[in-house]
Amino acid sequence: MSDKKLCLSGKNLTKVFGMGDKKTVAVNHIDFAFEEGELVSIVGESGSGKTTLAKMLLGLLKTTEGEIYYKGELRDISTRKKKKEYWKNIQAIFQDPFSSYNVFHKIDTVLLDCINMRGDRGLPKAKKIELMTEACSFVNLKFEELTNKYPFELSGGQMQRLMIARIFLLRPSILLADEPTSMIDACSRATILDMLMKLQKEIGMTIIFITHDIGLAYYISDHVFIMENGNIVERGTADEVILSPKAEYTKRLISDVPKIHEEWDLSTV
Repeated sequence: MSDKKLCLSGKNLTKVFGMGDKKTVAVNHIDFAFEEGELVSIVGESGSGKTTLAKMLLGLLKTTEGEIYYKGELRDISTRKKKKEYWKNIQAIFQDPFSSYNVFHKIDTVLLDCINMRGDRGLPKAKKIELMTEACSFVNLKFEELTNKYPFELSGGQMQRLMIARIFLLRPSILLADEPTSMIDACSRATILDMLMKLQKEIGMTIIFITHDIGLAYYISDHVFIMENGNIVERGTADEVILSPKAEYTKRLISDVPKIHEEWDLSTV
């Protein structure tokens, strides 16, 4: 049994959309537990329920059934104040950086909102600039080159880095990363992953990685959860799940990963 404490867990968690014949069970009575400081991957194809689960964990979608526990206690986000307090501790990086920013807010405002949210609204302006400069430097951006610009003036890779700079300032205990590297090139992808893992080690953050890439999950994860049609069909350490898969769905996901030295089998695509 691990000595680490639980940071986020769920019991009988369910999300149903629609009613009657049009009812869709996106997440189907699942249980899970994530420990402090670990990196977990939730893997599945489009429509498996992984993004719906992420939105429930963030409090962006109401649960149909079941409970979510934060640090061992039943999560309470019943008021706006309680929800904002919860969001200080759990943040997200989403797949599409272009839709993750308010188009009317300059980069300075994006970063200042993070400083204010963590309770440092009263800091002198010079100290705030110092913090924003440090956060940008962490992700290899120069604040002096970003000030007074809008996020849409940046490239996709720069916007993804800016999202990590936000996390650097907020320093949440949990980060939900929903396909954060799927829209950028391979070199930038590796850089973004390295930055996230460096930040995880620096502040002891739990990262929940939502992805369809089972190879990536094996490379970065402590534990892996496999989702199919709203169900968790397999779970365990990365080695247990990827090297000794038991579920047929997991085996298919692994077989679908192209191997350079072998002829590609496209029959399952």
